[in-house]
Amino acid sequence: MGHSVPPLNDPSLFKQQAFINGKWVDAKSGQTFDVYDPATHKAIGKMPEMSREDAQLAIDAAAAAFPSFRKTTARERSKMLRKWYDLMVENAEDIAKLITWENGKPMADAKGEATYAANFFEWFSEEAPRAYGDTISATVAGNRVFTLKEPVGVCGLITPWNFPAAMITRKIGPALAAGCTVVAKSPGETPFTAAALAELSVRAGIPPGVVNIITAMKNTPEVGEAITSSDIVKKVSFTGSTGVGKLLMKQSADTLKKLSFELGGNAPFIVFDDADLDVAVNGAIASKFRSSGQTCVCANRLYVQRGIYDKFAEAFVAKVKDFKVGHGYDEGVTHGPLIHDRAVSKVEAHVQDAVKQGGKVLIGGQKLPDLGDNFFQPTVIRDMTSDMALAHEETFGPVAGLFPFDTEAEVVKLANDADVGLAGYFFSRDIQRVYRVAEALEVGMVGVNTGLISDPAAPFGGVKQSGFGREGSKIGIDEYMVTKMVTLGGMGQPLQGE
Repeated sequence: MGHSVPPLNDPSLFKQQAFINGKWVDAKSGQTFDVYDPATHKAIGKMPEMSREDAQLAIDAAAAAFPSFRKTTARERSKMLRKWYDLMVENAEDIAKLITWENGKPMADAKGEATYAANFFEWFSEEAPRAYGDTISATVAGNRVFTLKEPVGVCGLITPWNFPAAMITRKIGPALAAGCTVVAKSPGETPFTAAALAELSVRAGIPPGVVNIITAMKNTPEVGEAITSSDIVKKVSFTGSTGVGKLLMKQSADTLKKLSFELGGNAPFIVFDDADLDVAVNGAIASKFRSSGQTCVCANRLYVQRGIYDKFAEAFVAKVKDFKVGHGYDEGVTHGPLIHDRAVSKVEAHVQDAVKQGGKVLIGGQKLPDLGDNFFQPTVIRDMTSDMALAHEETFGPVAGLFPFDTEAEVVKLANDADVGLAGYFFSRDIQRVYRVAEALEVGMVGVNTGLISDPAAPFGGVKQSGFGREGSKIGIDEYMVTKMVTLGGMGQPLQGE
């Protein structure tokens, strides 16, 4: 039931305070909340239980820092982000240790996230000097028209627990590159990684007030509303559930903020008869079971054409048999715990619902109490139908349901039968089919013959009730900027002296 937590190489990265205006601070009330290791339920430490008053202090600090920070040159901001990136790379092992401790994912996955997170600072350090305006041919003689890209202002960032490092760098990176200042609400389940990043921001020379990290657990709704209702905050970026996103959007309406939301998914994963079976199986393993199924782009519904259905199921299960579930620091562990008991309950409910309606469990299907309360076996279920809960709800856990299908038109209709549309995947060697299906899927991102699509260079985001806006790529910085048009009149005069 226990595991050995390796010490940090740099213990000063472990902070138990919030970060406002360049200082480590407690909540005004003095209240704290405990943060627990999901693998053992042992307390990791405490963090300030901040309130609306604390959030306002952070907002005021960001507002005070904005006038001077927006005047820094793009090259200066680029160098700051590059330094922060370098420090993340230097401290990647400690960042990974913190991720595993508070999130539970195995060290191999945590190291991958630490690198991925740092790469957003590298990417946006390179994008900062490339926020170009335009020169436009005017229709009025004598007028000259051009545009400027300007930072939107103070930004409120609200991030989830499943990627404690990457979700925050994916938002802070473009915000700072654009010249904005930020108030980031770190997830209550995993606040220590964000705090370590704040410490590295000081070492990187980020000025006080530019980056503020606030913490809360039970007061999260109050703190969130302080951000969304503030007339000082001009932009909110949120990653989380569709339900919470709708609430934050309503709260932001009175001040008409600029918004970008990356919300829930229900990713279809389609394997056609003409696919390379080994490639498809490996892609499904990577997409479905990464972080024990706790990512918003994990395959949730696996559709396999009948001609290869049995072969795929057999090969897929053979791969799952090689998994090793355990505590994230232990050697050879491929999959860790779920984040909390509510996640386990939802996974168990989806399995029981599928079995009750005729699904056959090929492997897994049970809790692993000998390891701990939050552990669940990686599970594969065949003979799934569209009546089952898993077909319509995001499981967010290590359960793969295999749905048979016959035709291309049928499976695209099934795939699109969802209120959300974040990611979708399919495997085929027919180039015409590749274009047909990619264009027909109602999602913001499509993986073709791959189960991994996340990349700082690629625009990340969804359609329908999966939200709007894009993170990463050259587009990502635009979410934190506004376009100002300037028209100069009386410019068509002849040269003086003629």
